[in-house]
Amino acid sequence: MGAPQREDVDTVDVDLYDPGDGSIPVFRWKQAGHALATRRQLREMGLRPGGQSPVARIECRGGRRFAWLYRIDLAKPKLPMTLAKELALDKAMAARQTCPKCGRRYHHVLPLKTLGSCLECHDGTPADPSSYVTAAAAHRLAA
Repeated sequence: MGAPQREDVDTVDVDLYDPGDGSIPVFRWKQAGHALATRRQLREMGLRPGGQSPVARIECRGGRRFAWLYRIDLAKPKLPMTLAKELALDKAMAARQTCPKCGRRYHHVLPLKTLGSCLECHDGTPADPSSYVTAAAAHRLAA
């Protein structure tokens, strides 16, 4: 007798990271393996998730902290910084670093939500002159 003939069976695509019950797998710290990475790890590799959904979750500190994990093989290269993006980011940072009262642009983010101005305008605390650019100089730099 010959070998038994098999009926044609459809192939099934098996996801290695799917536990099968519809939930997302959870890994403990340093147990995720080498095929998965967080957003930060992808960014260090010059990659981005590229529209893929997270395939797992990694937890630390007893489950109080977690991060989503993405497949490295499906990640796409990071998009390059363009001049338009750089200008938009500079405008956003200028809004957070410029005091609305005195017009100085500081080299750090100001507490505008809580104080509404820089410390010098708020309570008279003198600011280090090396920590800001005067309004006139900031206007010349932007032009």
